Amino acid sequence: MPPYAGLPATDAIVETDIPARLDRLPWARFHTLVVVALGITWILDGLEVTLAGAVSGALKESPSLRFSNTEIGLAGSAYLAGAVLGALFFGWLTDRFGRKKLFFITLAVYLLATCATALSWNAWSFMLFRFLTGAGIGGEYSAINSTIQELVPARARGWTDLVINGSFWLGAAIGAAGSIVLLQPGLFAADAGWRLAFLFGGALSLVIFFLRMWIPESPRWLVTHGRPLEAEAIVADIERRCAMASYHPAPEPLSTLRLQMRTHTSLTEVAATLFRAQRRRTAVGLSLMAAQAFFYNAIFFTYALILIDFYSVPSQHIGWYLLPFAAGNFLGPVVLGRLFDTVGRRPMLAFTYAVSGVLLAATGYLFAIDVVAPASLTVAWMVIFFFASAAASAAYLTVSETFPLEMRALAIAFFYAIGTGVGGVLGPWLLGLLIETGSRFSVFGGYLLGAVLMLAAAGIAARWGIAAERKPLESVARPLASVD
Repeated sequence: MPPYAGLPATDAIVETDIPARLDRLPWARFHTLVVVALGITWILDGLEVTLAGAVSGALKESPSLRFSNTEIGLAGSAYLAGAVLGALFFGWLTDRFGRKKLFFITLAVYLLATCATALSWNAWSFMLFRFLTGAGIGGEYSAINSTIQELVPARARGWTDLVINGSFWLGAAIGAAGSIVLLQPGLFAADAGWRLAFLFGGALSLVIFFLRMWIPESPRWLVTHGRPLEAEAIVADIERRCAMASYHPAPEPLSTLRLQMRTHTSLTEVAATLFRAQRRRTAVGLSLMAAQAFFYNAIFFTYALILIDFYSVPSQHIGWYLLPFAAGNFLGPVVLGRLFDTVGRRPMLAFTYAVSGVLLAATGYLFAIDVVAPASLTVAWMVIFFFASAAASAAYLTVSETFPLEMRALAIAFFYAIGTGVGGVLGPWLLGLLIETGSRFSVFGGYLLGAVLMLAAAGIAARWGIAAERKPLESVARPLASVD
């Protein structure tokens, strides 16, 4: 019987070795299932974002919508605005009611909203449904990132998190390939191809419901929320699964934590942690998230417009340019991810952010003086985003592992919301306006702004980043419920 059996649900002090037991586990089939069932969220997000970019030409040509470039940019901003508000709302609910409940609720919101997008009848209905789709995806970020962080062993946390976030680009590749088929002239009616593309995203999300049924609630969350016996049962079951794979834990004693159980964490305590106790970590997180959000969304949401307006690439061919773009983005976290666990978080954050900024400025200038063709521009994006994708994924890793468990989901939501609100919503709108001018140097100005933000974030990470590699979450960020 565990030492905390019979204790009251809340206000009692419990001594637990659950975090240490989770961190000592070898990588097993259970962890792979967690990564697949929860990490597929980023594939959905990549699918959504890519479809929105790839079908932008079709939306401009749609008999019922006839979008302008500015409306294309606004639709991208509506999606991101929904993601901002959805992340905050669902992030708060995730910390209060648990990880598992919320990653089902947010998936349901996404499914209904993306299917509704396919039924849009004018620009405003399209933007409303894109807003709601973003709300579901934003909520997923909070629930999923916190769950994965709390179930994956510390020694593999960096690489796993980067690869999962990088899987966004598998979705981007699927979206690009789908758009090539669905937007072929003569295959579907002018107003049907883009609608089928969004319905495809909704159909894919149905599969995820079944995968997630096998994922347990986070034992770390349970033990601090008055449910230690449930946490013990889940960890014992995970250990039994690992034992079936010839895992036999060493007999040495494990480190323990003394926690005062609680039902929830007040917003006042969250604010005090963010803006007083951990204000330096907050500044680092904001700089990383805002820079990568502007960098990514300004470029990716408008890349199709660049190809159409400046290179006269037919809208049905956009997917061919997005496929190699997606490949570079996926390979970056896969290849560089291990270095975040070995070389370290701070040096790798500084390196990837700085290289991304320098390469963007150089590529933007070459675009401005009109010396790059569509193919060579795509190759340049592949190289740039090989580094930028690892940088952006590491930003999510940073904000999810450097704040206490009791507020982890809301912290992720806060940084995602602020970073995306400042960088993501502004970026597509601003670049859409700059593209509308028809001036290459105006567009270069937007790229240069993104480069400056990345270089500034690199300097901040090098100076104040947290060396969290291979350390238990509880040693990186002491739980608020911890008692001496």
